[in-house]
Amino acid sequence: MIKHYPYKSLGSANHGWLKSKHHFSFAHYYNPTRMGFGKLRVVNDDWVAPGTGFPLHPHRNMEIISFIRSGAITHQDSTGNKGITKGGEIQVMSAGTGIVHSEYNRTQEPLTFYQIWIETNKNNVRPRWESKKSPTEQASALTLLASGYAEDKNKALFINQEARIYGGKLAKDSIIEHDITHQAYILASSGMFKVEDSAGNVTLNKGDGAEVTQSTSIMLSALTDCEIIIIDTID
Repeated sequence: MIKHYPYKSLGSANHGWLKSKHHFSFAHYYNPTRMGFGKLRVVNDDWVAPGTGFPLHPHRNMEIISFIRSGAITHQDSTGNKGITKGGEIQVMSAGTGIVHSEYNRTQEPLTFYQIWIETNKNNVRPRWESKKSPTEQASALTLLASGYAEDKNKALFINQEARIYGGKLAKDSIIEHDITHQAYILASSGMFKVEDSAGNVTLNKGDGAEVTQSTSIMLSALTDCEIIIIDTID
């Protein structure tokens, strides 16, 4: 079963330097019917102005994943990690026992990225951060970007949860089948595509989201060149 959440239906915040669309309740946006999706707690579609960003702030016991759609984000944290993650790349931070970090757009261009929070399955781990470049070419399948499964150790960044995050670009008219282990939240990063399962189909446009439940596989049909993110995690 697929439930579609159009971009215009999402929560919104506009702080001038930061413009955000919230797929679930976050900060000043509260919707009791949208408190998360299983262990997936936050999906923010963020736009950050050049030369601005998030100053030092703390996190604890949460898996925080950023998929950079365009621009670059500069990370620095209290464990000594520093790094720049660019468009088409992903970064993962396990907050664990507690971490303080900042995220800035140090470039002259706007930064756009998905900020994804997944509840951890192991509290009070040692905090960590790492990033990885994901394929940018238009492929015949989505790439595994992050995973909490041992068998994926050498394929993707690690997260402390039974979850997998996939992403990638599909060329117009591409059709692929994608297997689902638990339940999936789909993000339309760019373009337009159709999602179909045994119960029906929906068409997603840039910025939309969709929940997929009670399905073991879906068909993705690219109606234009598009970029797709899929978060598959336990409920």
